[in-house]
Amino acid sequence: MATIYLYTFASVIAVSIISFVGIFTLSLREDLLRRYIFIFISVAVGALLGDALIHLIPEALESSANTTLTSILVIAGILFFFILEKFLHWHHHGEDKEKNHIHPVGKLVLFSDGIHNVMDGMIIAASFMVSPAIGIATTLAVILHEIPQEVGDFAVLLHAGYTKKRALWLNFLSALTAIFGAIIFFAMGEMAEKSATWFLPIAAGGFIYIAVADLIPELQKTKELKYSLLQILAVIAGVLAMVALTFIE
Repeated sequence: MATIYLYTFASVIAVSIISFVGIFTLSLREDLLRRYIFIFISVAVGALLGDALIHLIPEALESSANTTLTSILVIAGILFFFILEKFLHWHHHGEDKEKNHIHPVGKLVLFSDGIHNVMDGMIIAASFMVSPAIGIATTLAVILHEIPQEVGDFAVLLHAGYTKKRALWLNFLSALTAIFGAIIFFAMGEMAEKSATWFLPIAAGGFIYIAVADLIPELQKTKELKYSLLQILAVIAGVLAMVALTFIE
């Protein structure tokens, strides 16, 4: 159990550090960033779908006593994330423009991102509870979709009126709530291990929702053949990364 704790908290800390990707974006011109952020988004799509369909759902079905219930939980995960986004206006990949030049939007992004990161922490903890390989796959999927999200969130905070230093600091504090999510999961004690088989299909539904509802529509905005081919290759790379992890399970 100590190993599971170590892996989990090392992973959620790594996810939290991703919030400092905003530092890297400062060195890029805005037009260059907008032109190539689709590569991050494309890899994230492949990783999220790959983790959900290659790791989380098969693992949940294998340990499930009721496959119909497991399938319903996947749908419940999709609906749950849809409802959260509906009311909190999550920004997973952010290319928010004119409307986001006001402080309330910056605060909303921080609040919604904090809730999102709590969920990520619980998902990572549940995955490591099943196996180290599942935990690593989930952590990689989370990191890959966090990169474009954090770039977008950082941009929104700057537009909302925060200084670069304050935006980075607030974004990092919001990211640290992933650790809180892992603590909540483990605080459930014996219930944590039992709930992992319930939580995995819900998490899979959430990953599918993020990929299909949030990220793929962003990719559809690109019409040029060259960039479209790069998108497809990047999505395949994300999926292959998840396939490769099956060999260490």
